[in-house]
Amino acid sequence: MIAADAAARRTIARLDAWDAMRASFAWDIPAGFDIAAGCCDSWAEAEPDRTAIVDLSEGRRVWTYGELKAASDAMAGDLARAGVGRGDRVAILLPQRAEVMVAHFAAMKLGAVSLPLFTLFGPEALDYRLRDSAARAVIGDAGGLAKLEGLDLPDLTLRLDVDAWVPGAPVERVAVGPEDPAMMIYTSGTTGEPKGVLHAHRFLMGHLPCLETAFAGFPVSGDVGWTPADWAWIGGLMDLAMPCLWFGVPLVAKRLAKFEPEMAWRLMAEERVSVAFLPPTALRMLRRSAPPPGLALRAVISGGEALGADLIGWGRDTLGVPINEIYGQTECNLVMARCAGTQSGGEGTLGRAVPGVDVEVLDETGRAVADGEVGEICARGSPAAFLRYWNKPEETAQKWRDGWLRTGDLGRREGAVIVYVARDDDVINSAGYRIGPVEVETCLNAHPGVVNCAVVGLPDPVRGTAVTAFVVAEAEAGSAEMEAELIDWVRTRLSPHMAPRAVRFVEALPMTATGKVMRRALRDA
Repeated sequence: MIAADAAARRTIARLDAWDAMRASFAWDIPAGFDIAAGCCDSWAEAEPDRTAIVDLSEGRRVWTYGELKAASDAMAGDLARAGVGRGDRVAILLPQRAEVMVAHFAAMKLGAVSLPLFTLFGPEALDYRLRDSAARAVIGDAGGLAKLEGLDLPDLTLRLDVDAWVPGAPVERVAVGPEDPAMMIYTSGTTGEPKGVLHAHRFLMGHLPCLETAFAGFPVSGDVGWTPADWAWIGGLMDLAMPCLWFGVPLVAKRLAKFEPEMAWRLMAEERVSVAFLPPTALRMLRRSAPPPGLALRAVISGGEALGADLIGWGRDTLGVPINEIYGQTECNLVMARCAGTQSGGEGTLGRAVPGVDVEVLDETGRAVADGEVGEICARGSPAAFLRYWNKPEETAQKWRDGWLRTGDLGRREGAVIVYVARDDDVINSAGYRIGPVEVETCLNAHPGVVNCAVVGLPDPVRGTAVTAFVVAEAEAGSAEMEAELIDWVRTRLSPHMAPRAVRFVEALPMTATGKVMRRALRDA
């Protein structure tokens, strides 16, 4: 058994009960708050030689806060000379490496909006997001930028290859505040086309109470953080990476191209990782492999789908550390948590609202439902709440009701905790990724052999849920060869993580009277 160190145990013991923490908490966001200053420049001025990032993407390079500031200052200057200014979108198409943070901070220092994108995205997925956002610049490596060749992106004025980049002179920083736009993250397209979720600088602050509690008194002296999750996902970026930099906790940068439990265990042991965000699929795979001696883990968080008592028990009994569940979404992240040490019971639930946030289960009229009844999970009071959807005012208005942000998730209250029931839409949670069926269906329907299709998630022992396509094909086209062709069609045009794991050919799809596909009927069948 791997025990937490004495300092961590003392921190856990000092934490107040959940109700006491909520009663005493109040948001205090400085008028001039901005993410780049809090996560980079302030540390660089106070402790320039302090370790910020341990970059393992190629070899091992330790970045100090001073180096992070110097690089982001220089990149901000180069962006400015290319015409990037306040409010412009700057796309970041990079795997986990220090330059991801350099690019975020560079954009923010100009008052611009950083736009993280998955390196797994294919040309079609990139084209939609870059055109919809009217991005002025893309910061990537040679492999990522090559995917943009042949795309018609009239607003794009700069394609910066970080591996060939020669830093230029810095420019004067643009003053921003907590309500100014800072970052835009696209949804997975659960009920239509992916939507750009625009966040203000304050949204970093909205994540901190959850992580301070879920990571058992975070930060503790000697903490080191890592996640295998892509930093283009709000989970990888905001549930661990940015908060580590804010708290001065060394951040390990290493994205495993293919998650291998032995490699992940070795990385965590060698780098003395103490806090980790591990999606449920990663935890299931890690459980199949014995942990090495000498692990420094003291707390793990996970989210995106339900863990189950078996995984939580494995963490407690085998690792000797709590695996705490967190809950949120792109529009309003980390509003609930189930935390061992500060909450009693609640395993298998979403836990309770974090300090500073109210969460309730409401009916269609906006009234709280009785215990045990199902309603929509809604939240209010969090600085992590988004500003708006990009160019979608109607969808933005529909997301709010009487000051409550509507998550679209169904749940029920059981006393002090909330139990997750299902999505009110058809989002697919697969291997930690949230995948919208509409984007995959659009891609499949573009294939000449597809008459119609519907995409749903079906249970999978490793991924939790597997993307499955039901396809009405041309009479002569429904074959094993076509199944492989359609899977590859989506893999190359959108992303490997969005590609169906299986294709089932059917004569017809179940439809409503208004001509809408009944995905629930496909899942139930």
